[in-house]
Amino acid sequence: MQFGIFTVGDVTPDPTNGRTPSEHERIKAMVTLALKAEEVGLDVFATGEHHNPPFVPSSPTTMLGYVAARTERLVLSTSTTLITTNDPVKIAEDYAMLQHLADGRVDLMMGRGNTGPVYPWFGQDIRQGIPLAIENYGLLHKLWRTEVVDWEGHFRTPLQGFTSTPRPLDGVPPFVWHGSIRSPEIAEQAAYYGDGFFHNNIFWPQEHTRKMVGLYRQRYAHYGHGAPEQAIVGLGGQVFMRHNSQDAVREFRPYFDNAPVYGHGPSLEEFTEQTPLTVGSPQQVIERTLGFRETVGDYQRQLFLMDHAGLPLKTVLEQLDLLGEEVVPVLRKEFASLRPAGVPETAPAHPATTRKESA
Repeated sequence: MQFGIFTVGDVTPDPTNGRTPSEHERIKAMVTLALKAEEVGLDVFATGEHHNPPFVPSSPTTMLGYVAARTERLVLSTSTTLITTNDPVKIAEDYAMLQHLADGRVDLMMGRGNTGPVYPWFGQDIRQGIPLAIENYGLLHKLWRTEVVDWEGHFRTPLQGFTSTPRPLDGVPPFVWHGSIRSPEIAEQAAYYGDGFFHNNIFWPQEHTRKMVGLYRQRYAHYGHGAPEQAIVGLGGQVFMRHNSQDAVREFRPYFDNAPVYGHGPSLEEFTEQTPLTVGSPQQVIERTLGFRETVGDYQRQLFLMDHAGLPLKTVLEQLDLLGEEVVPVLRKEFASLRPAGVPETAPAHPATTRKESA
């Protein structure tokens, strides 16, 4: 099983002192976290894509290319790549280029985004979000697998005799996850192609997560890709840890109460009870994360959101130390012992990474 972190790259004031990092500081901090993730033994670093304040990661491939040059084994991914407002041709080219630079250590997660005003900035209509996601990914899938493409759709100009360059490394496209919190159409799309389904279950009750992943597994089997339990599933999560759980709650509370995404709503206690957010000791994080298996079955990737809501870099680095040293080793062992034979341990990796590891 793979463990890692994802960032949304928000620039948020620290509620304890009122200080807001600059965009430069935030971008550099994200790189620092990626390097720290590899240092503490995590498997994956994923960056979001946003084109509106207060977020900074508007160019994921630029950041991931830089991180690729400074790491050796970390899988570089996204959370998410906007399949609706990006041109599929540009996605095909950019991520194939990144794949070459990173020697295959690349996969990506497709998503529609959750910010309405972004759509018209890129000439699209949010009311067409689902049709855009379906059509654009169909084209992207073809561009990576067919050298000369003739294509016509509804949302972009036709292609005639077009070849996307560079071609995927060794002819093997990056593995694709389809990320969704609430849209069954996206779970269906992931199942149709035999791709991975990533449910970022950071805001919803576990019963909703169970239904979404269950739908994906059922349809994955329907399309003949394998048994339901062989479908490739990833989950998101949020944690904040201190060795003493009361210290964790006390320290995290002002960040939770003022966070743009959930502040000024339910209390911290209500939110942790109703969603996967875990604030407490490393042991509590271990127990809560192991419990996700009871909800969705055996799964292949767990990503944690650590650097949001104005948390200072020093604090997030401390969180990564706890995650890498005290939490993930236990989770690896426990999940491995529970996984039945025949169920994939991780998402498919590019053959180049396997060759490099065995060299």
